[in-house]
Amino acid sequence: MKVTYDLEVDVLRIVFSDTPIYESDEEKAGVILDYDRAGNLVGMEILEASRRMDNPRSVEYAVAM
Repeated sequence: MKVTYDLEVDVLRIVFSDTPIYESDEEKAGVILDYDRAGNLVGMEILEASRRMDNPRSVEYAVAM
């Protein structure tokens, strides 16, 4: 998984797989989901990220047991 934040365009991108994107849908305004040819979710983009979250520059990751 890879997370990037582009400050210039204020977009947070989360990539779950390197599989090529076949189709994208804007499920809710400003949230774009990317799918592979088989319909599996491979990534997502959050537009205007700084307006939708406290700090898009900070990422916290934890493994729940």
